[in-house]
Amino acid sequence: MNTITRIRKGNPLIHCITNIVVANFKANGLLAVGASPVMADAIEEVEEMTGIASGLLINIGTLHARSVEAMKLAGKRANQVGIPLVLDPVGAGATSYRLNTVREILEEVNIQVLRCNVGELAAIANSPWEAKGVDSGKGELDVVFTAQEVAKKYNCIVAVSGEVDIVTDGKQVEEIIGGDARMPLVTGSGCLLSALCCSAVATTEKDDFQAVVDVMHFYKRIGEYAGRNSIGAGDFAVHILNGLDLLSKREEVEWSK
Repeated sequence: MNTITRIRKGNPLIHCITNIVVANFKANGLLAVGASPVMADAIEEVEEMTGIASGLLINIGTLHARSVEAMKLAGKRANQVGIPLVLDPVGAGATSYRLNTVREILEEVNIQVLRCNVGELAAIANSPWEAKGVDSGKGELDVVFTAQEVAKKYNCIVAVSGEVDIVTDGKQVEEIIGGDARMPLVTGSGCLLSALCCSAVATTEKDDFQAVVDVMHFYKRIGEYAGRNSIGAGDFAVHILNGLDLLSKREEVEWSK
């Protein structure tokens, strides 16, 4: 059974502590592939909610003091109950508050997947980079080497999205091409990818690395599907959801490798 089919058949409950900009799009994307989203960030309930979830996604897109505390509490609970934790360090290089928060989370909890863009990777690795808000920005970086080093340091899988996606566990490296140049124009497209990665590792039987690779390949296909069927940014977003729904229902998924 392939990874996408496992998500649909497994119907994992994904607890997303996320940002207000992307919550609706992310929830609809998870539903489209057969997962069940829940988005609870109140300190009073995050530990309990994490305790019944299949996986936890922490997204730092719109931070404040209470949400940071909630993220740490939920992350520690995820480690206690043994469910996978995916961290999306949105705009990690934009401000010191964001970067410090990411570093605190990485020090205090164990994550299974770090899903980021190149700028966020550079910030976490303390490499020179010109950040542009929460977007990737620009600079020069050996992405594969840096991703491998970060993966080794935090004992996790690093999945870097971009024109060419990189997935590594510090040893294995997969480079993934495809997609559509308009994906970054849809707010939440990267955040949704992180949620899909969480769904994948929450339902995989044993190989987290391959599960993440499969999802990254699949999402490139989703971008291509949306590109073929849309005329602008508005219906491009709709066709991302349509693609997730339609392509994930196929019994056999032909990966675009």
